[in-house]
Amino acid sequence: MKSIVFAAALAVSAGAAFASAERYVLDPSHSQVVFSYNHLGYSTTTGMFSGFEGEIMFNQEDPAASSVSVSMPVVAMITGWKPREDHFMTEDFFGVAEEDLITFNSTNIEVTGENTANITGDLTMNGVTKSVVLDAKLNQFGEHPMAKKPWAGFDATTTLVRSEFDLGQFAPFVGDEVEVKISVEAQKAD
Repeated sequence: MKSIVFAAALAVSAGAAFASAERYVLDPSHSQVVFSYNHLGYSTTTGMFSGFEGEIMFNQEDPAASSVSVSMPVVAMITGWKPREDHFMTEDFFGVAEEDLITFNSTNIEVTGENTANITGDLTMNGVTKSVVLDAKLNQFGEHPMAKKPWAGFDATTTLVRSEFDLGQFAPFVGDEVEVKISVEAQKAD
């Protein structure tokens, strides 16, 4: 979803010291995609994905030529209530098989500030691919105090219209717009 992310934020790091494209991999233990939507006007319901995989290819000489790709298993969704998770996996929503993935692959990076960028990419979910824009921010870049290697942290946000991904069951009573908040850490690959 909205997965996902984040190459441009690396690209805008004023202190980044890279000579050419370098590969960074997401730290699955510190990367989450949290989504929320309005439930019948009574509450804001949330869910999340964690433990997913992704990589950033960063090009210091041409940051806009950097890229990001992320994938996460649909069945890894956590909502905090097992019956809801089970319902999301039915034909009412994802009709999911164990190997079904949500993927994001960047197609364009626009640096918008010292530590910010818009990352446009193809989000594929439920068999539908749509272009989405992630509003990304570099939180911190530097040597990880325990791993002793370059590390970066990013946040990003976007809004999805779930019916555009054939996930519109119960709309408009259950909100069609889904707010997505992404927070990830990425480490320089060995």
